[in-house]
Amino acid sequence: MPLVLIALDDTLLDRSGAFRLWAKGFLDEIGAAQDDLDWLLSVDADGLTSRWDLADLIRDRYQLAVPSIDLVEELHEGPLAFEKLDPMVGCALQIAGDAGLVPVVVTNGQADIQDSRIRRTGLDRYVADWVISERAGVSKPNPRIFALAAQRVRMRLGGAWVVGDSPEADIGGAAAMGLPSVWLHRGREWVDNRFAPTKVVGNVIQGISAIMAAAR
Repeated sequence: MPLVLIALDDTLLDRSGAFRLWAKGFLDEIGAAQDDLDWLLSVDADGLTSRWDLADLIRDRYQLAVPSIDLVEELHEGPLAFEKLDPMVGCALQIAGDAGLVPVVVTNGQADIQDSRIRRTGLDRYVADWVISERAGVSKPNPRIFALAAQRVRMRLGGAWVVGDSPEADIGGAAAMGLPSVWLHRGREWVDNRFAPTKVVGNVIQGISAIMAAAR
């Protein structure tokens, strides 16, 4: 059974869902219209926007007097209160591990934040290890971060699968290494003509099942 290199945000953990729940409460708290939810989700860009830049956008739009550093802290900590590991995802990882798959989280982001999320949600009990870009000194889609993940569990990178929702960071990284991949479409169409995922699924549970089926 192969090594499985899995993304964290919107793959193993529903980062977007947690941010949406936080955003609804935040808009209520500052007296903003719920119609602004789409704007806030858009400028967040699935977490790709710098928290400092997002804080500035929010302060400017709503003329908030709160210091930027306090708003940045809220943007980091607020959504975490709503983030939980789906028990079915934990079950799928347990079944995969029992079947011989070796799941390793490979994620971009700040080490302390990503560490905290993995441990606080209990995800650490279901994966063999994890590699975070800030600590590794290299980010997806650079093949080096995937190679570091394989080294962490003393496995060869050849034959590994890459699973994630990002066309560039996850599927692009897999393509650069010649590895098979599973893309979580999240309602999107694949539009990149440079490379393509090996399999397309709706969620990580389906992705793990597809890998197990292919490995038989």
